[in-house]
Amino acid sequence: MFGLEALDLARIQFAFTISFHILFPAITIGLASYLAVLEGLWLKTHNDTYRDLYHFWSKIFAVNFGMGVVSGLVMAYQFGTNWSRFSDFAGSVTGPLLTYEVLTAFFLEAGFLGVMLFGWNKVGRGLHFFATVMVAIGTLISTFWILASNSWMQTPQGFEIVNGQVIPTDWLAIIFNPSFPYRLMHMATAAFVATAFFVGASAAWHLLRGKDNPAIRKMLSMAMWMALIVAPIQAVIGDFHGLNTLEHQPAKIAAIEGHWENKGNEATPLILFGWSDMKEEKTRFAVEIPYLGSLILTHSLDKQVPALKEFPPEDRPNSTIVFWSFRIMVGLGFLMIFTGLWSLWLRKRDTLYTSRPFLYLALWMGPSGLIAILAGWFTTEIGRQPWVVYGLMRTADASSNHSFMQMSITLILFVVVYFALFGAGLGYMMRLVRKGPKVDEGKETNDGGPGQKRTPARPLSAADDNHVDADHSLTKEI
Repeated sequence: MFGLEALDLARIQFAFTISFHILFPAITIGLASYLAVLEGLWLKTHNDTYRDLYHFWSKIFAVNFGMGVVSGLVMAYQFGTNWSRFSDFAGSVTGPLLTYEVLTAFFLEAGFLGVMLFGWNKVGRGLHFFATVMVAIGTLISTFWILASNSWMQTPQGFEIVNGQVIPTDWLAIIFNPSFPYRLMHMATAAFVATAFFVGASAAWHLLRGKDNPAIRKMLSMAMWMALIVAPIQAVIGDFHGLNTLEHQPAKIAAIEGHWENKGNEATPLILFGWSDMKEEKTRFAVEIPYLGSLILTHSLDKQVPALKEFPPEDRPNSTIVFWSFRIMVGLGFLMIFTGLWSLWLRKRDTLYTSRPFLYLALWMGPSGLIAILAGWFTTEIGRQPWVVYGLMRTADASSNHSFMQMSITLILFVVVYFALFGAGLGYMMRLVRKGPKVDEGKETNDGGPGQKRTPARPLSAADDNHVDADHSLTKEI
């Protein structure tokens, strides 16, 4: 069907499950640090706005965290079910790295998550803040180990192959492989940016509907400061990441650029738009800027970038896909920088919270960070093909011996179950966002502490079941 084989379906299934999964950890990473900042500011300033925002976003964090755990477990099982040959070949590296993630990050998160969510009236302020910080650190440690494993598959080192299996010889070299620092910084920063625009879109939605209070304004203000500062930093990190990829995975860069051949000693142009045709081995309808490809990728005006025709056809990534996925990521990145700069201009004019054109832009930019993350992961993973472990094991040699029918049935089941289960979870999370923070929460209860009563932040009892406003729902707007 559609010319697909069992291997193609296995790849589609893994891409589908990891695309669902990556959205939840990205928001979890950003929200965990955001919550730690909110509680720290509340303890320092005694401004109840920070406390109200903490309780509001902790509910959304809890739902998001739960969906991330569930989707991650399903994805991990696929290493054994659909990619057993890869697990047999490289499991001695990837297995321990994922185990370290569980023993450090997941145990840390699980140990303090209950205190963070339900301990507001059970423990003192200092201990509760410590629990929040530990959860935030746990999410970053989890990112560390996951990116170490994936980066090793991109730039493997610190091993030897014995009897057809990878045997670790230097764990420091395995963990701190050449692409790991750049990929770790790129992903962690992307999570912060994505969360900032998610928070900013939530605030913009309420402001556009006339719900203007200090908590909503603080949400938008903090989100736009993060966008203004971190989005340009992400662009710089991306540049360093590109230079590293050019050194270790030149075929990926050639595919991203849609660059098929070099002409004499001419500098490499930058192809802004076009259609990279794998069959014809050229980029159709190319819109080029002379010299700019060399300037961006080699930081010179005369050096050439490796071309796709320099690699055997069987070693070329699918340029048609990564050419556009990369441009989607970069295009959204520029829009994020523009949004941050516009917010600064409006802030100076004291119209940040009243400019409806800007608020609509902030609203529509809500999912931009998540879309950019997906586009970035598509670029790096499809750009690694045809290798599952770069230069060592081809994807075709890594899959389990399943039939086309088996993969078709499981893929259909995954699609149905995921859209039903996580669709309901996302819908509930949007209901929480739509409800907004309670600015009078501090008047109804005290500030918590040892022996003092306070309703804990229960995510499953936070949404108002009677609240129905389909015409103005946040989900419909986004």
